[in-house]
Amino acid sequence: MNPEHGTNPAYGTNPEHGTHGPYGSHGTPGTPGTPGTPGTTARTGTDRVAGPLLGLSTVLIGLMAGLFFAFDVSVMPGLAAGDERTYVTAMQNFNAAIDGNGLFGSAFVLALLATAAAAVVEYRKGRRGTAVWVAAAAVAYLVVLVITFAVNIPLNNELAAAGDAAKLTDFAVVDKFKGTWVTTNILRTLLCTAALAALARALLLHGRATAR
Repeated sequence: MNPEHGTNPAYGTNPEHGTHGPYGSHGTPGTPGTPGTPGTTARTGTDRVAGPLLGLSTVLIGLMAGLFFAFDVSVMPGLAAGDERTYVTAMQNFNAAIDGNGLFGSAFVLALLATAAAAVVEYRKGRRGTAVWVAAAAVAYLVVLVITFAVNIPLNNELAAAGDAAKLTDFAVVDKFKGTWVTTNILRTLLCTAALAALARALLLHGRATAR
Protein backbone atom coordinates (compact mmCIF):
# COMPACT_ATOMS: atom_id res chain seq x y z
CA MET A 1 0.00 0.00 0.00
CA ASN A 2 1.41 3.32 -1.05
CA PRO A 3 1.40 5.56 2.04
CA GLU A 4 1.02 8.67 -0.08
CA HIS A 5 -2.15 7.60 -1.91
CA GLY A 6 -3.78 5.16 0.52
CA THR A 7 -5.63 2.28 -1.05
CA ASN A 8 -5.99 3.76 -4.50
CA PRO A 9 -3.32 5.71 -6.35
CA ALA A 10 -5.95 7.85 -8.07
CA TYR A 11 -8.77 8.17 -5.52
CA GLY A 12 -7.13 7.61 -2.18
CA THR A 13 -7.35 9.69 0.93
CA ASN A 14 -4.91 12.34 -0.14
CA PRO A 15 -6.08 15.50 1.71
CA GLU A 16 -5.95 17.45 -1.55
CA HIS A 17 -8.40 15.13 -3.27
CA GLY A 18 -10.49 13.86 -0.37
CA THR A 19 -12.94 11.11 -1.24
CA HIS A 20 -14.25 12.62 -4.45
CA GLY A 21 -11.38 11.88 -6.77
CA PRO A 22 -9.18 14.37 -8.56
CA TYR A 23 -12.06 16.91 -8.72
CA GLY A 24 -12.25 17.35 -4.97
CA SER A 25 -15.59 18.36 -3.41
CA HIS A 26 -16.74 20.47 -6.33
CA GLY A 27 -18.17 17.68 -8.46
CA THR A 28 -17.61 17.25 -12.17
CA PRO A 29 -16.64 20.42 -14.03
CA GLY A 30 -19.36 21.73 -16.32
CA THR A 31 -22.28 20.43 -14.27
CA PRO A 32 -25.38 22.37 -15.48
CA GLY A 33 -26.42 25.15 -13.14
CA THR A 34 -23.10 25.45 -11.29
CA PRO A 35 -21.36 28.82 -11.13
CA GLY A 36 -19.22 29.45 -14.14
CA THR A 37 -21.25 27.25 -16.46
CA PRO A 38 -21.32 28.90 -19.92
CA GLY A 39 -24.70 30.49 -20.67
CA THR A 40 -25.88 30.91 -17.07
CA THR A 41 -25.37 34.68 -17.06
CA ALA A 42 -27.02 35.09 -20.47
CA ARG A 43 -30.14 33.21 -19.37
CA THR A 44 -30.43 35.26 -16.21
CA GLY A 45 -30.05 38.50 -18.15
CA THR A 46 -32.83 37.51 -20.54
CA ASP A 47 -35.15 36.68 -17.67
CA ARG A 48 -34.50 40.08 -16.15
CA VAL A 49 -35.77 41.67 -19.37
CA ALA A 50 -38.75 39.37 -19.96
CA GLY A 51 -40.78 40.28 -16.88
CA PRO A 52 -40.49 44.09 -17.12
CA LEU A 53 -41.12 43.95 -20.88
CA LEU A 54 -44.29 41.96 -20.34
CA GLY A 55 -45.37 44.37 -17.61
CA LEU A 56 -44.74 47.38 -19.87
CA SER A 57 -46.83 45.82 -22.63
CA THR A 58 -49.71 45.26 -20.22
CA VAL A 59 -49.65 48.84 -18.93
CA LEU A 60 -49.47 50.41 -22.40
CA ILE A 61 -52.28 48.34 -23.88
CA GLY A 62 -54.31 48.95 -20.73
CA LEU A 63 -53.93 52.69 -21.29
CA MET A 64 -55.10 52.36 -24.89
CA ALA A 65 -58.10 50.27 -23.86
CA GLY A 66 -59.01 52.88 -21.25
CA LEU A 67 -58.77 55.73 -23.74
CA PHE A 68 -61.01 54.06 -26.30
CA PHE A 69 -63.46 52.97 -23.60
CA ALA A 70 -63.76 56.55 -22.33
CA PHE A 71 -64.78 57.71 -25.80
CA ASP A 72 -67.33 54.86 -26.03
CA VAL A 73 -69.13 55.53 -22.77
CA SER A 74 -68.83 59.29 -22.29
CA VAL A 75 -67.31 61.42 -25.03
CA MET A 76 -69.21 60.20 -28.08
CA PRO A 77 -72.63 59.79 -26.39
CA GLY A 78 -72.21 63.23 -24.81
CA LEU A 79 -71.40 64.88 -28.13
CA ALA A 80 -74.25 63.09 -29.90
CA ALA A 81 -76.68 64.65 -27.41
CA GLY A 82 -75.68 68.18 -28.52
CA ASP A 83 -75.94 70.10 -31.76
CA GLU A 84 -73.86 69.27 -34.82
CA ARG A 85 -71.66 72.38 -34.73
CA THR A 86 -70.65 71.60 -31.18
CA TYR A 87 -69.97 68.01 -32.27
CA VAL A 88 -67.63 69.15 -35.04
CA THR A 89 -65.80 71.72 -32.92
CA ALA A 90 -65.28 69.35 -30.01
CA MET A 91 -64.04 66.45 -32.16
CA GLN A 92 -61.69 68.74 -34.06
CA ASN A 93 -60.22 69.91 -30.76
CA PHE A 94 -59.98 66.34 -29.38
CA ASN A 95 -58.20 65.09 -32.49
CA ALA A 96 -55.80 68.05 -32.58
CA ALA A 97 -54.91 67.53 -28.92
CA ILE A 98 -54.26 63.81 -29.39
CA ASP A 99 -52.35 64.18 -32.66
CA GLY A 100 -50.05 66.78 -31.12
CA ASN A 101 -49.37 64.78 -27.98
CA GLY A 102 -45.98 63.05 -28.18
CA LEU A 103 -46.68 60.97 -25.08
CA PHE A 104 -49.80 59.50 -26.66
CA GLY A 105 -48.01 58.84 -29.96
CA SER A 106 -45.16 57.06 -28.18
CA ALA A 107 -47.49 54.89 -26.10
CA PHE A 108 -49.68 54.13 -29.13
CA VAL A 109 -46.77 52.69 -31.13
CA LEU A 110 -44.66 51.33 -28.28
CA ALA A 111 -47.56 49.17 -27.11
CA LEU A 112 -47.18 47.02 -30.23
CA LEU A 113 -43.38 46.99 -30.22
CA ALA A 114 -43.15 46.03 -26.54
CA THR A 115 -45.76 43.29 -26.89
CA ALA A 116 -44.15 41.79 -29.98
CA ALA A 117 -40.72 41.89 -28.31
CA ALA A 118 -42.15 40.21 -25.19
CA ALA A 119 -43.59 37.42 -27.33
CA VAL A 120 -40.19 36.81 -28.96
CA VAL A 121 -38.37 36.77 -25.61
CA GLU A 122 -40.84 34.32 -24.07
CA TYR A 123 -40.62 32.03 -27.09
CA ARG A 124 -36.82 32.04 -27.08
CA LYS A 125 -36.85 31.18 -23.39
CA GLY A 126 -38.89 28.07 -24.19
CA ARG A 127 -42.05 29.37 -22.50
CA ARG A 128 -44.19 28.75 -25.56
CA GLY A 129 -47.51 28.73 -23.74
CA THR A 130 -46.79 32.24 -22.46
CA ALA A 131 -45.51 33.32 -25.87
CA VAL A 132 -48.77 32.25 -27.53
CA TRP A 133 -50.83 34.48 -25.24
CA VAL A 134 -48.48 37.44 -25.76
CA ALA A 135 -48.50 36.90 -29.52
CA ALA A 136 -52.31 36.84 -29.49
CA ALA A 137 -52.28 40.19 -27.69
CA ALA A 138 -49.86 41.60 -30.26
CA VAL A 139 -52.06 40.46 -33.15
CA ALA A 140 -55.18 41.94 -31.54
CA TYR A 141 -53.44 45.26 -31.03
CA LEU A 142 -52.04 45.20 -34.56
CA VAL A 143 -55.62 44.99 -35.82
CA VAL A 144 -56.37 48.07 -33.69
CA LEU A 145 -53.60 49.96 -35.47
CA VAL A 146 -54.85 48.84 -38.88
CA ILE A 147 -58.39 50.02 -38.08
CA THR A 148 -57.07 53.32 -36.75
CA PHE A 149 -55.00 54.11 -39.84
CA ALA A 150 -57.56 52.77 -42.32
CA VAL A 151 -60.76 54.24 -40.85
CA ASN A 152 -60.48 56.55 -37.86
CA ILE A 153 -57.59 58.75 -38.95
CA PRO A 154 -59.03 59.40 -42.45
CA LEU A 155 -62.32 60.43 -40.83
CA ASN A 156 -60.43 62.69 -38.41
CA ASN A 157 -58.66 64.30 -41.36
CA GLU A 158 -61.95 64.78 -43.19
CA LEU A 159 -63.42 66.48 -40.14
CA ALA A 160 -60.37 68.74 -39.80
CA ALA A 161 -60.65 69.70 -43.48
CA ALA A 162 -64.25 70.81 -42.92
CA GLY A 163 -62.90 73.96 -41.30
CA ASP A 164 -64.74 76.29 -38.97
CA ALA A 165 -67.86 74.60 -37.64
CA ALA A 166 -69.65 77.96 -37.43
CA LYS A 167 -69.47 78.28 -41.23
CA LEU A 168 -70.23 74.64 -41.98
CA THR A 169 -73.44 73.86 -43.88
CA ASP A 170 -72.90 70.23 -44.83
CA PHE A 171 -72.81 67.98 -41.78
CA ALA A 172 -72.53 64.65 -43.62
CA VAL A 173 -69.18 64.05 -41.91
CA VAL A 174 -70.95 64.10 -38.56
CA ASP A 175 -73.15 61.24 -39.69
CA LYS A 176 -70.00 59.30 -40.62
CA PHE A 177 -68.64 59.87 -37.14
CA LYS A 178 -71.85 58.86 -35.43
CA GLY A 179 -71.95 55.70 -37.53
CA THR A 180 -68.55 54.49 -38.76
CA TRP A 181 -66.19 56.20 -36.30
CA VAL A 182 -68.18 55.24 -33.22
CA THR A 183 -68.55 51.63 -34.41
CA THR A 184 -64.88 51.17 -35.16
CA ASN A 185 -63.94 52.76 -31.85
CA ILE A 186 -66.07 50.18 -30.02
CA LEU A 187 -64.23 47.51 -32.00
CA ARG A 188 -60.89 49.01 -30.96
CA THR A 189 -61.99 48.92 -27.33
CA LEU A 190 -62.98 45.26 -27.57
CA LEU A 191 -59.72 44.30 -29.27
CA CYS A 192 -57.61 46.17 -26.71
CA THR A 193 -59.58 44.57 -23.89
CA ALA A 194 -59.00 41.13 -25.40
CA ALA A 195 -55.28 41.92 -25.74
CA LEU A 196 -55.18 43.07 -22.12
CA ALA A 197 -56.84 39.85 -20.95
CA ALA A 198 -54.33 37.80 -22.97
CA LEU A 199 -51.44 39.68 -21.39
CA ALA A 200 -52.91 39.13 -17.92
CA ARG A 201 -52.91 35.41 -18.63
CA ALA A 202 -49.35 35.62 -19.96
CA LEU A 203 -48.20 37.40 -16.80
CA LEU A 204 -49.68 34.61 -14.68
CA LEU A 205 -47.94 31.92 -16.73
CA HIS A 206 -44.68 33.84 -16.73
CA GLY A 207 -44.79 34.17 -12.97
CA ARG A 208 -45.39 30.45 -12.50
CA ALA A 209 -42.57 29.54 -14.88
CA THR A 210 -39.97 31.83 -13.36
CA ALA A 211 -40.89 30.92 -9.78
CA ARG A 212 -39.71 27.31 -10.26
